[in-house]
Amino acid sequence: MKLLSMVIKLLENSRAVAAVEFGLALPLMSTIALSGAELTNFVTTKMRISQLALHVADNAARMGTGTVLANKQITEAQINDLLTGAGLQSGRLDLFGHGRVILSSIEPIENPNPTSRYRIRWQRCRGAKTWPSSQGRAGDSNLSGVTVGGQTATAPDDGALMFVEIAYDYQPLIARLFVPQSQITATAAMTVRDQRDYGGGTNGIYNNENMVPSTC
Repeated sequence: MKLLSMVIKLLENSRAVAAVEFGLALPLMSTIALSGAELTNFVTTKMRISQLALHVADNAARMGTGTVLANKQITEAQINDLLTGAGLQSGRLDLFGHGRVILSSIEPIENPNPTSRYRIRWQRCRGAKTWPSSQGRAGDSNLSGVTVGGQTATAPDDGALMFVEIAYDYQPLIARLFVPQSQITATAAMTVRDQRDYGGGTNGIYNNENMVPSTC
């Protein structure tokens, strides 16, 4: 009789039922919460990598020193400073520790350029990640342009296109299990704004400061 009485009391105790329901629901609720946090972090990181690519391309298109009477000259020091700035801007993402930035100067093979063919005049890279450019290496020619966001971008006659590629290994908050991919990539391109000296130095880059180039 005592055993039967205890069973009846347990069945009538709604607090025990609530505890069991909470215990069963907790793993599902935790999974939803953790996956939501991870996906939010992934989307934020992807947006930041895309913005970094755009900023590097924009700054590369503006860099150079010169006067109104002379074309702008770009230097290895300026390119190094540009890449260093990208690393500082990335903050806790540690862009160069977990990724790679590739900056390419896309220029016409000839001027004028009736055949609409282009070359990679020079290329600079930084980052611990091993990842090749999607367009090739410095010196490659006979390109029809570069693909940015599904569209083809080309350099103008007597000009250049600064093309940036970034690959980054996503660093999860919890686990990569909750994100669709482990590598984030971004591309951006900007046309050089001012008249630039493309013929001086080494392939258009001066190095009066004797800096170590960020070669690929």
